[in-house]
Amino acid sequence: MESTMIRNLFISILLGCFSLGSAMARSTVWDMPTPYPPGNLHTENIQRFVEDVAAATDGALRIQVHPGGSLFKANEIKRAVQTGQAQIGEVIISSLANENPLFALDTVPFVATGYADAKRLWQVSRAAIEEAFAKQGMKILYAVPWPPQGLYTKKPVNSLADLKGWKIRAYSPTVAKMIEHMGAQPVTIQEADLPQALATGMLDANFTSSATGYDRKSWEYLSYFYDVKAWLPKNVVFVSQRAFMELDPNAQRAVLEAAKAAEERGWKISEEKTAWYVEQLKANGMKVVEPSETLRRELDEIGMRMAQEWLEQAGEAGKKILDAYRSR
Repeated sequence: MESTMIRNLFISILLGCFSLGSAMARSTVWDMPTPYPPGNLHTENIQRFVEDVAAATDGALRIQVHPGGSLFKANEIKRAVQTGQAQIGEVIISSLANENPLFALDTVPFVATGYADAKRLWQVSRAAIEEAFAKQGMKILYAVPWPPQGLYTKKPVNSLADLKGWKIRAYSPTVAKMIEHMGAQPVTIQEADLPQALATGMLDANFTSSATGYDRKSWEYLSYFYDVKAWLPKNVVFVSQRAFMELDPNAQRAVLEAAKAAEERGWKISEEKTAWYVEQLKANGMKVVEPSETLRRELDEIGMRMAQEWLEQAGEAGKKILDAYRSR
């Protein structure tokens, strides 16, 4: 009797292990490198997207998020997805501006300075950007903006003359060009390396959002945040077209539906948290100030100049997009 019970228990355990192994074998696992820390608004939104996909597919598709550049650095992520080293990833699209001027549009200064304008800009440019990614074997799932970009400095700034010779962080070719127009020196620093760069004196200032300022505790190194609302750059989440097509139709539908929800949620969260981030900068001792009339005028002049430069690079395709944006 006892031996029969032991044998039955042993068989049950074996069957359970077999069932678990079969379920795991049936699961598809995607690796998803992302550039930003777990508490960042984009990473948190991605985590909810991943959970939605897992729930909608009953675990048949599981996405493993690797935040903070832990699997691939920010500037390596797109290439990793392109070459099949990862199936899905996230990148700030303006960092790819050297590949295609269309990728730089949302960082052309003062073209879109608020959420409503940024959304219209995405609506009129999305098809062209999706097409550019598709030609490289990738599919854009969704995009979410950062809060408006401002200038962080160690010292007060009343005009561009005060910035002459300063080293300012650039995270994209367009931002680097703007810094040059400002009479300063652009220094390319990945977001994950920002605290070390500030602590070691590699930078005198930084152009970024209130969110990044909060995430990286900028008040420990910098004293002023000039809320110039220069642009709202977007992050895109994209997938290997090959990996996507290998999914069954139900899983594909689940990914697309979760992506649509992530985009709507992400835009809302980004806008809602903007004021909170700014308040956190103040609460930690940073002086949040409006730019002087002189500084605002000088920056606006740079914006107009750079918009013209962008149009010359982007050609007829860029003109069509910008005309559609301005006509709405």
